[in-house]
Amino acid sequence: MRCVLVSKNLDLRGYFGAEFARSAPRIELVDHTADATAEDVRLALAWHPPDDAFERYPNLQAVCSIAAGVDNIMACPSLPPDVDVVRVIDPGQAQMMSGFIVWHVIGHQRGFAAFRGQQRDRIWRRGDQRRARDVPVGILGSGGIGQRVAADLAQLGFPVMSWSRTAKPDSSASHSFHGPAGLAAMVGEGEVLVNLLPLTPETRGILNGNLFSRMRRGGYLIQVGRGEHLVEADLLKALDCGQLSGAALDVFATEPLPQAHPFWDHPQIVITPHDASDVSIGAVATTLAVTAEAIRTGQRPPHAIDRARGY
Repeated sequence: MRCVLVSKNLDLRGYFGAEFARSAPRIELVDHTADATAEDVRLALAWHPPDDAFERYPNLQAVCSIAAGVDNIMACPSLPPDVDVVRVIDPGQAQMMSGFIVWHVIGHQRGFAAFRGQQRDRIWRRGDQRRARDVPVGILGSGGIGQRVAADLAQLGFPVMSWSRTAKPDSSASHSFHGPAGLAAMVGEGEVLVNLLPLTPETRGILNGNLFSRMRRGGYLIQVGRGEHLVEADLLKALDCGQLSGAALDVFATEPLPQAHPFWDHPQIVITPHDASDVSIGAVATTLAVTAEAIRTGQRPPHAIDRARGY
């Protein structure tokens, strides 16, 4: 089966070619810029596709993302309404993301930022130690990655809560909340807020001043969802007035983060360059192979999203 590679800023053939030859040998990769027979293409692998990316492919049946998020594909104007959009499922990514979040949660709990400052100034001063049980963590998003994060934090002794759009049962790791009322309730009980939500019209701008005002004073934000979730001016206000004591930001509305952006110099913000976790090339190849097999047999790909919900 022919699969077209479509990306604005990434050489997908060079990035995936060798692994795909091993893991998905029945799939022929065709570059979008090549003079390919468009009618033969039934599958696409994409990342931030250009606006006209899918106009050339009348028999396209599915588009796979090279990451867990699919919002950049969903926003493409030329995406046909009947084409399945498929996200990658990678347990290794969940493990990496969980480690990243645990690092920041413990850093806030133990006040590690203060120790860095003390080392710089050659100050020997012990800090007050808080137990994990005294630092409740709320997680926005209870999919596969959110469940792994909740389980790992609970294992370390943190009280964990999870929020989702619709009701989900409590797990052994976390207490579940849902809907607008549940969001307000969970945020009000938490000290650390972790954002793992997909980007949809309903979640755009969800990290705003109203939400921050409901958190415990001195709370901490860990933002690893999408940059557009965060109202940046509201975060700065919450930090400057002491409502939040700090924030760890891995994703931004504009990437790379502009040199003149105030986040760079803010002493209470930790910046990482969208590096919390990556999907493995092997997981992408496996997802593509499974999707191709589903198309061959007339089935819906197993990891196709609900386009009405956006995830």
